[in-house]
Order: sequence, then structure tokens, then C-alpha cells
Amino acid sequence: MEQLQELLHTNILLLIAYLIGSVTFIIGLKMLSHPATARKGNLIAAGGMTVSIIATIFLYQYKDGALYHNLQNYLWIFAGLAIGAVLGTVSAKKVKMTAMPEMVSLFNGMGGACAMLISIVEYRKHDDTMDTAKLLVIVLGMIIGTVSFAGSMIAWGKLNGKIKDKTIPGGQAINFLLFGGIIVLCAMVIGGFVTPEMASMLFYCITLLAAIYGVLFVMPIGGADMPVVISLLNSFTGVAAAFGGFLYHNPVMLTGGILVGSAGTILTMLMCKAMNRSLKNVLIGSFGGAKAGAGGPAKDQGSYKEISLNDSAVLMAYAQKVMIIPGYGLAVAQAQHICHELEKVLEEKGVSVVYGIHPVAGRMPGHMNVLLAEADVPYDKLMEMEDANDQMGSTNVVLILGANDVVNPAAKDDPASPIYGMPILEVEKAEHVIVNKRSMKPGYAGIENDLFFRPKTSMLFGDAKAVLQKLVAELKQID
Repeated sequence: MEQLQELLHTNILLLIAYLIGSVTFIIGLKMLSHPATARKGNLIAAGGMTVSIIATIFLYQYKDGALYHNLQNYLWIFAGLAIGAVLGTVSAKKVKMTAMPEMVSLFNGMGGACAMLISIVEYRKHDDTMDTAKLLVIVLGMIIGTVSFAGSMIAWGKLNGKIKDKTIPGGQAINFLLFGGIIVLCAMVIGGFVTPEMASMLFYCITLLAAIYGVLFVMPIGGADMPVVISLLNSFTGVAAAFGGFLYHNPVMLTGGILVGSAGTILTMLMCKAMNRSLKNVLIGSFGGAKAGAGGPAKDQGSYKEISLNDSAVLMAYAQKVMIIPGYGLAVAQAQHICHELEKVLEEKGVSVVYGIHPVAGRMPGHMNVLLAEADVPYDKLMEMEDANDQMGSTNVVLILGANDVVNPAAKDDPASPIYGMPILEVEKAEHVIVNKRSMKPGYAGIENDLFFRPKTSMLFGDAKAVLQKLVAELKQID
């Protein structure tokens, strides 16, 4: 009787801990949908994860008619937790905002690697009594985790510039052959058509092929498609983690994996919609890998005109509404704080200031929102693309800070352009457009921006932070 009471007591505590973890994941994900609650939501989900980890380590479970302690290797467990906590904390504190997308890719890749290792460990323990469904879950978890790991590492290298976009001749055909080969080998392993020794060898062959497929899958994709790739790989990691939860009968792992997988899939679809592209085109079209002039012979754009700092300050000081369009150049210059100061100086002069945010501006979904939130820009000033476009006609001055492809009118006007059909911020509807860039070089998609040569556009060259500091100083001198 005492053993039964202890069994019920410990199992109930474990289930309660897992329930807390699952509920906090759902609450945290919901709170991440708005910048005002995102930080708190992240902490709530992290707290739930901490509770689940502690419960898994210390609480008992029931198996084979007896109570047993779930884990014994405390030295290895806590050493791993300590090392991971220190590395994660230091990395998060040191990372620059411009490097945030590559850190997300790196962390996502580590999640895929964990899922891959879980499947490998479980496969090594399996025997002839394992049912086909469980073996299928192990193999699928290994494949998806391996693809996510390999693909995320390539995405990380491409984002930090260590790996260049490279289209391999016949790459699509090679990928189809790899995918087909993986399916055939999986059928042989799961269906029991080969000896156990041969099945074990084929399992590791599948792992290798999945890694190669992950590399070739991401290698040709670049430029403006990287936010979509990051979201897609994130969903892969979630699905692989869910398979791990299924294997271990762990509700928290299963819930977390399902949430990440479904959220990543939905976000991928939203990113594709924001670019007016199908996921198929993203995966095989290599959008962003094309360089300037990819749509045909270079057009004679004519000349562009420059504007001085003083003229820019006067134009904005006497405007009724100014819209700031942030881009990756703002992040590179770490100019978000001085940008917020510019906003406050303009508002002191009676100018209404808002921010127009394109869904795929930067290098990952929400990059610009996070950047401006770091500088304490009020959330109600951040306008989504549709709302920003609705107000563009009543805007006197648009100040573009390092954005490029997301304001390129070729997306609407030039059917030969690689970005044709992609929704953009329609800045030409405003009275005046000021573009701050370091040079006339193309944006991340590698194509020239027609906007720079339009009559309403004036170029203000220089580092975003230095330019904004001088603009603030000029504005303060205007009565």
C-alpha cells in the first residue's frame, strides 16, 4: 500500500510538472504574438521548461511493476546543463543585433542535432520486438533532425558571410535523387527486408544522405529568401523534437515540438505570402541568388540626385508626417537608439512620426521589430506593411534607413525582375523620399533598386548612425 501511495504521489507530481510546462509553452507562444508581451512570454515559457527539466531529473516513474529512479548520471547531466547555460548566456549577451539571425540559425541547428542524436541512440537500443510504428518514428526523427541541423549550419554560414550562395549544376535533380534514395532505404530498414546488420548499416547511410540533402537543400537559397528558410528549418526542428517526445512518452517534449513545428510552418506560409511566392518557388527558385541584371540586360536608369543633411533636416522639420522605413543597414550601423532620438526631436517640433515595417525586412522574421524594441520605440508606432501603405499618401517625408529590396518598385512595375510580384512598401506615394545608404550597391537580393532613380527620391549617403546623429544636431538648430 505504501508503495502504491508513493507511486501515485510521484507520478502525479511529474504529470503536474509536465502540465505546467505544456501550458506555459502555449501561453508564452501566445504572448510572443505582440511586442509588448513578447519578453514576458519568453520568460514564462522558459520557466515552464525549467520546471519540466527539474521534474524529469528528480521525480520517480513507474516501469515494469516497480518504482525506479529515472536518471542516475547527475554529474554528466548537471555538467551539460552548466556548460550550456554559460555558453547560451554569454552568447546571447554578446551577440549584436545584426548577428541575431545567424544565432537563431545556430540554435535551431543545435535543436535538430539533438533530435538526430536521440533517434540514433534509440535505434542502437532497438531489437526485433520493436513495433514498426516506433521504428518509423525513430527513422523520421533522425532524417528531419539531420536535415534541420545540416541546413541550419549552411544558413548560419551564409548569414555571416562565410558561405556564399552557390547553385550546383543539376542540383535539383541531385536533390530529387537523394530524396528518392532516402525513401527507398527507409522502406528497406523499416520493412525488415534486410538483415539486422545490413539494416544498421543502411540506417547510418540514411543519416549521411540526409545531411548531404540538408546542405544541398539550403546552399542555392539566399538573399531575400533567408527569412523563409529560417522559418522552415525551425519547423523541421519542432517536428523532429515532437518525434522525440513520442518516443519517450514525454508530454512536454511532444507539446513543445508540435508548437514549434506548427508555428514555424504557419510563419513560413506567412513569409511566402508576404513575398507573393509559393514555398515551391522558394525552395527551387533560388530567389536572391541572382545578381544584378538577372532579369535581362541592364536598364539605363538615368542619374540619381543627392540631398544634403541640412536640406533633409529642413524637409523633415516642416513636415506634418514622417515615416521611417528601417532595414538591415540600420541594424549594421547599430543606429536604432539614435533613430529613436530623431523621432523624439521631430515630435517635439510637432511632426507625427511612425515606422513602416515590411514582414521580411532584415534577415529573419520580426528582425526590425526586435531592433526597434531594443531602443524602446513605442509599439504603437510600428506599422505593418498594409497599414503603412494606407498612410503613405498622407506622408510628407519617407526616410529609408538601409532598406532596399522591400521598397524596390521593380516588384510592381518590372515583370522581368526576380522580385516581381513581391508586396513592397509603396514609398513613392509619399511627397518626398530620402534614402540613406552607404553606396549605390544592390541590396541582399542582388538587384538594382529602381527607386533610387525616381523623381521623388533623394540619396543621403553615409553610415546610418553618423548620418542620424548629424540630422539630430541639424534639427535641434532649427527653430
